[in-house]
Amino acid sequence: MDSEDEMLRSLGMKSIDELFEDIPEEIRVEEIGLPPGKSEMEVLNEVGAVLSRNKSISEMPAFLGGGVYNHYVPALVDEILSRSEFYTSYTPYQPEASQGMLQALFEYQSMICELTGMEAANTSMYDWSTAIGEAALMAARLTRKSEIVVPRAMHWDKHSVLANYCKGPGIRVRAFDYDKETGKIDVEHLSSLVSDQTAGVYFESPNFFGIVEDELDAVRDVSGDAMLIAGVNPISLALLKPPGDHGADIVVGEGQMLGSYPSFGGPLLGIFACLQKHVRKMPGRVIGITDDADGNRAFCMTLQTREQHIRREKATSNICSNESLMAIASAVYISVLGRNGLRKVANECVARTREAARRIGTLDDYLAPAFSAEYFNEFVVRSKVSYDAVHRHLLHSGIHGGLPLKSHFPELEESALFAFTEVHTTSDIDRLVWALEGVR
Repeated sequence: MDSEDEMLRSLGMKSIDELFEDIPEEIRVEEIGLPPGKSEMEVLNEVGAVLSRNKSISEMPAFLGGGVYNHYVPALVDEILSRSEFYTSYTPYQPEASQGMLQALFEYQSMICELTGMEAANTSMYDWSTAIGEAALMAARLTRKSEIVVPRAMHWDKHSVLANYCKGPGIRVRAFDYDKETGKIDVEHLSSLVSDQTAGVYFESPNFFGIVEDELDAVRDVSGDAMLIAGVNPISLALLKPPGDHGADIVVGEGQMLGSYPSFGGPLLGIFACLQKHVRKMPGRVIGITDDADGNRAFCMTLQTREQHIRREKATSNICSNESLMAIASAVYISVLGRNGLRKVANECVARTREAARRIGTLDDYLAPAFSAEYFNEFVVRSKVSYDAVHRHLLHSGIHGGLPLKSHFPELEESALFAFTEVHTTSDIDRLVWALEGVR
């Protein structure tokens, strides 16, 4: 008796047709054409052949800007992250059984607070985009107003996610422009959009074009009573003033660059921090430190205002499974590098980017950087020829070029956003410059 007969017998049936007799005959198919099964070795060989067609980021230097970056990840991050206590754990509902996970998340929160200059941080969101959406909802809850003002110069995926978040509660999203010469916030235009219905003003620094905003005190002033929401690249905060010093109420950002590899666009990590007075309106979960019954230091969830635990209409957010493993990777990464190490990474990013901009800027057919303001690890390159043709040429040369911008920023014409980090060597930049020079 084979396994199929044994299964049918246990069900009290005589045939497979009897098993599916509830499905109307007109929608049944006789066979789905699956090939015969293969051995484990055959499967490994076939999958390996398919995977061999991929080009890894180490084989093919990538200069793609726009939010996911290739930074060096120390081996210790992987070593600690792969421990089963972290790798296989679920939500630490039981503090008596989850002290290690809770402490790791508490350390993550503490480091995010120190980086951003905020007083409280949650244990992460899905990514930067969802963190912006949650920040908009939080600003509306705090102010009881119904508009959010954001930069037009923001990644289009973030605009899309934000619009989705705001659609249900009826929050109006308005976009302020950027200065076409400098690439910075057009403060005058921003001021014209802020009204008595503005719940929050969101800005990014470095912004989408890589520009470091230097008029944030003016942004704070024109925002009035609205919540000031800052979007950050956390590595840049090793060199720049934290948003808290500019009066930010909420800080969001992407944590992928802190100890996670770029892999098919992820995994990502949404950073979310705020002032202590706003913490009860913050989405997600907060891990706190306390004493147990014997007076020993202990950790536990102190705030989790989500619908799973309280009445649905009182929940601040429906975020459930978050990015705890990536949050721990960030905490390990920051711990391993330390204050000086993080500053060194940031300085090297700036140095590589300056070198690349200087060299690309000397080429006849390119303007780099396209904006005049200071930048961190990204800048816009404007080409005299079709950037699509440039991009194809780069790919043919074994290089992943910048992020094309024309479809979303037509005024920038044939432009692309290039990013550089400490992993890009002089040899990588040589290859890029030579390939750009060879476009005809």
